[in-house]
Amino acid sequence: MSGDLISLDCSVPIWDRFYVARPLVIVGTTEPDGGVDFAPKHMAGPASWENLYGFVCSEKHATYRNAVRTGVFTVSYPTPEQVVTASLAAAPRSGDDTKPSLSAIPTEPAKVVGGELISGARIHLECELERTVEDLGPNTLVIGRIVAAAAAEAAVRFLDREDWHTICEAPILVYLQPDRIATINESRSFPFYAGWSR
Repeated sequence: MSGDLISLDCSVPIWDRFYVARPLVIVGTTEPDGGVDFAPKHMAGPASWENLYGFVCSEKHATYRNAVRTGVFTVSYPTPEQVVTASLAAAPRSGDDTKPSLSAIPTEPAKVVGGELISGARIHLECELERTVEDLGPNTLVIGRIVAAAAAEAAVRFLDREDWHTICEAPILVYLQPDRIATINESRSFPFYAGWSR
């Protein structure tokens, strides 16, 4: 890449002016009537080196309200073949405040917390609400403690399998904010400097 850098106007949000790779996950919560709600999120990921997981959400959304009310949420990492599932989860609510598109999503019950997960996803996380961080503009950071986790065998790192092979066998779906997706199916080792530690 060549050329001079272009200054961006920071008086407005800058995130739609360039592409940034982020995970694409589907957060599951339980509605007041006991029904399931799913919503795709891309501002999401580990909130610590510990088993804490966070996602950014608007307090106006059912995902936030449900997670705070029930104290739990689930996270499903869809495969590249499950892009349509993520799209169905993003469908707007109808006039009666339901999401009919969710009936087309295959689910399975969470094992530890109350809730549902996306069947066939690469990774399943079950979280208990740890805390929220409010006043991030119009958004809130929701942080949960992971109390159960499972991953497709092809996606799990093993000592007797090269990491590049794991990623090749279980490609990763990413969201390129603001409006694209990509599949990661190849990788290289990062050249950590000698003596580096986290």
